Amino acid sequence: MFTLLQTDPETKARRGRLELAHATVETPCFMPVGTRGTVKSVHPAELLYPELDTRIILGNTYHLFIRPGTEILERFGGLHRFMRWDRAILTDSGGYQVFSLAKLREIKEDGVHFLSHLDGSKLFLGPETALDVQKVIGSDIAMILDECPPAGCGHEYAENSLALTQRWADRSRDWIEKNRPEGQRYFGIVQGSVFADLREKAARDLVALDFDGYAIGGLSVGESIPEMYTAVENAEPHLPADKPRYAMGLGQPDQLLELIGRGVDMFDCVLPTRVARNGTAYTADGTLNLKNQKHESDDRPLAESTHPLCEGFSRGYLRHLIKNDEILGLRLLTLHNLHFYLDLMKQVRRAIEAGVFAHFQADFLRRYRASTA
Repeated sequence: MFTLLQTDPETKARRGRLELAHATVETPCFMPVGTRGTVKSVHPAELLYPELDTRIILGNTYHLFIRPGTEILERFGGLHRFMRWDRAILTDSGGYQVFSLAKLREIKEDGVHFLSHLDGSKLFLGPETALDVQKVIGSDIAMILDECPPAGCGHEYAENSLALTQRWADRSRDWIEKNRPEGQRYFGIVQGSVFADLREKAARDLVALDFDGYAIGGLSVGESIPEMYTAVENAEPHLPADKPRYAMGLGQPDQLLELIGRGVDMFDCVLPTRVARNGTAYTADGTLNLKNQKHESDDRPLAESTHPLCEGFSRGYLRHLIKNDEILGLRLLTLHNLHFYLDLMKQVRRAIEAGVFAHFQADFLRRYRASTA
């Protein structure tokens, strides 16, 4: 499934390749987020332009479980056919979404009992249920159910939470042994909050269950940036080199570069699409807020490199679209931002192959952090 092709001589950056049922994915990689079976405002064909060449996207088990539901997905033959996407899909387990619905859910030994955020109906998601749903979805990579402890929790809470997550992992392993469909892969999720001993324990215990890959979860949930990096550093040494590592829900471009240097292979984040809808574009020189009046008469392009459909449009015109809430504006910025992230990963892979990632990382971070327009 995963081949480690090369490592960087000065950092922990890795160049790898994932062979999945629907695509070969080169790593490090970024996965655009298609929460409800769509990357917001983007046609699937636009993700396939050679300049993007998107090999894998992310879907959300929680939201797809609630709507359209497993009956509809099964009728269509899974999410790939439902959304007309023939490349790879990773689905999360729904654990983070349930965590975020603190007032609507109750965590028990059997799983999570919660109320639908749509109509208040009673629902249940357990380790086996989460995998049942992802089996119907037909994702290439399915995540096991975990509990994501809140930022600021004490060691005792985090330890008890981790113990529950591990018991759920044991049950997930049993389900996989009995029900694994052909072509689906499974990742365990390392929790443990900000505590070094718990991150190490979580990694070691999950590795003993021999999942196909390992995610580091519970990141960017309210902890400081240094604490986030440290959490990854505490888990990474205990993960096998011959399997992929995935930092869930991250992040800003500079954070991706920092974490690649710490040995992470896979990322997803809503930021490229979310900030586009608020008029913000990512560039090598930081973020560009097109709502600022100084861009009103700016005839320069967004950036040196962008999605083909964005070429030729000036910053002034894009600002005009955004200020008037024109759909074209948010679509163009979304495509540009996705291009920025995916092209950044291509540059990273080339740098690792050339043995110069540390130099590339330093140059990128210096320029990106120098100014925000």
